[in-house]
Amino acid sequence: MTTTSEALGALAASIARMPDPAGRPEAAALEAELATVHGVRHAIAVSSGTAALHTALVACNVGPGDEVLLPAATVIMTVSAVTAAGARPVFVDAAEDGRGMDLADMAAKTTEHTRAIIPVHLAGRTDGLLDVVAYAQAVGLHVVEDACQAQGSTTRGRAAGTVGAVGCFSLKDGKIIACGEGGYLLTDDDDLAARAAAYRTHWLTPAPGAPAASRRGMNYRLAEPLAALARHHLKGMDQAVVRRREQAQRLYDLVGETSGLTVHAPAPGDVPNGYSALWRVDLDRPRDFSTRLADAGVANSVGTYRLRAAHQHPACQDLSPAACPRAAQAVDRMLAVTLQQQTTDADLHRFTETIQREAKTWREVR
Repeated sequence: MTTTSEALGALAASIARMPDPAGRPEAAALEAELATVHGVRHAIAVSSGTAALHTALVACNVGPGDEVLLPAATVIMTVSAVTAAGARPVFVDAAEDGRGMDLADMAAKTTEHTRAIIPVHLAGRTDGLLDVVAYAQAVGLHVVEDACQAQGSTTRGRAAGTVGAVGCFSLKDGKIIACGEGGYLLTDDDDLAARAAAYRTHWLTPAPGAPAASRRGMNYRLAEPLAALARHHLKGMDQAVVRRREQAQRLYDLVGETSGLTVHAPAPGDVPNGYSALWRVDLDRPRDFSTRLADAGVANSVGTYRLRAAHQHPACQDLSPAACPRAAQAVDRMLAVTLQQQTTDADLHRFTETIQREAKTWREVR
């Protein structure tokens, strides 16, 4: 693991080259290193995970009049990327076991306007990804992986974000590899990579069939100081994934067989990155229970960040979403405890004490 002084040195070097409006040696170096680490041909650095998703959709030629399939069990950022591209999000219900998207519902909602599918790897889980990719290939759709929470996760030996046509990642604080704010795309498709690189910088660079300045783009560039920090942290990615997995397993072991909580084990062949420790809540009013844990100092996706099925989200009501009851139940009963690189064993013991105490109290009172 590299040191803080090394990080400060990398940051200072990037700052010393400023102002240099056209310069991007740190971002270019980061892209090369990301591509090598993930074993792909291209990495495109951008300003956020949401920008990565938006850019990926545009690079896949998704636009107004198109539809994009995505799980109802998703974060609002994924929905925002679809609408930013001018497309219509179509929410797919969860599979019967609550894992991933229901393929029958996906097929029923695929129309002549469908252009892409976005599987979302919440809590570092890649449930059903290979089945989604197989379906997409059969019907000729792009798969854009939202792997923003899945750096280091694998499914049957394949890295999350490298299975579909393009994978999208976040570098926001709290991710396995972070630099404050930022993101990146991964792809083996040369043309898609060229369009993504052009779009993220106002189309100032050419892409096949679209010369420089021939289209409008966005300013989604990753700032050089942030790229320098991302390069610093990327050096420790393997150790960071190991640590996060160890933290999650430690919390599972400490919480043990607490009545009302069932560990959400990964699907066979999947190895999550430990982004969050994940349980199914089998208590009355599970959302309220997760909120209670958040109030008591155990940050989690539902209680702290208000995760809910997209068709129930207030910001999605103008999209006239169809009900997805299995997704709603899966999200409501999800306890995804947020972990950080700096989470200590004392923190894990404190989380455990709180989870066990509150679960016991919840059962007794209700």
